Amino acid sequence: MKPSFLFELSGEHKTMCTAEAVKCIEAEADDHQIEKIGPGYVIASFDEDRLQPIADRISLTHRMGRHLGSFDVDDLSGFEDIEIPEGSFAVRCKRFEGMMKDIDSQDVIRKLGASLSRKNDVKLKDPEQEVFILMSDRIHVYLSEKVIDRNILETRKVGERPYFSPISLHPRFARAAINLTGVKKGGTVLDPFCGTGGIVIEAAFMGMKTIASDFDPEMIAGTQENMDFYDLELHDFDVSDISDIHDRFGEVDAIVCDPPYGRSTCTGGEDIESIYARAMTAFNDTLKPGSAVSVVLPHPISSDTLQLESMFIQRVHGSLSRHYHTFRKQL
Repeated sequence: MKPSFLFELSGEHKTMCTAEAVKCIEAEADDHQIEKIGPGYVIASFDEDRLQPIADRISLTHRMGRHLGSFDVDDLSGFEDIEIPEGSFAVRCKRFEGMMKDIDSQDVIRKLGASLSRKNDVKLKDPEQEVFILMSDRIHVYLSEKVIDRNILETRKVGERPYFSPISLHPRFARAAINLTGVKKGGTVLDPFCGTGGIVIEAAFMGMKTIASDFDPEMIAGTQENMDFYDLELHDFDVSDISDIHDRFGEVDAIVCDPPYGRSTCTGGEDIESIYARAMTAFNDTLKPGSAVSVVLPHPISSDTLQLESMFIQRVHGSLSRHYHTFRKQL
């Protein structure tokens, strides 16, 4: 029987966090089962050695670890059956978005701590292991095993790169957009509107083969500069019109892009909707069957040839919302 793991989601987006976690599990654990999805968490079972590869790529999750049980708030007797490995421990508690606000979290912590302390020593500072309580639709208990270091992504924000434009996805959401395609580690990821390279930077850190193109030579040069800054490799790159990407690069495992919005960005004089229409055709021609494109636009878009798998809306400011689309090419 495969172990179960709980993913404590960041809550930055009500639905995208869940979808990203599921896609990471699907990409890195061929033999898995999604057991439960709820407010602020995903519980899934898979081989233990797949936990690290998932942690290496996931973005919109705080931490993950062995699921020890889920309990109704009015019956915590099951705490008595929870066992953890040898070593000192501390119990931590998080309340997802104010849920169970009428329940005393300290009382829940005391009850779990009393049960675990029968076999393990309590050590509040620098314990050998941390047991987390997630107060959500139920009381979920898990042993923290992987903590996502979000500070590293902060060091790769647009202003930290040698070549940058103020309009760029945050690395967390660039990484999430890549994950939503379900591309496996080592797959080829193309950004045909690469701009300053934020998406290919994250794809390279995730172990993907990266291809960058843009119709603006300055952006290609800037992307190369940024990749060199992080000591990353571009598998291929070129100045290319969106309609020419298939002829230039052939078929790829995923396309991930944040095209120009036609506001402060340069479109070469072409109507922005015309660029989007040509892009959708090019995506279909360039994707391998069964592969997906994640495209971020300021409004919804449709395709006559690709199947819309998901769309998530992120409010940026009063006049701008980003729409994260994932389209998949049929087998």
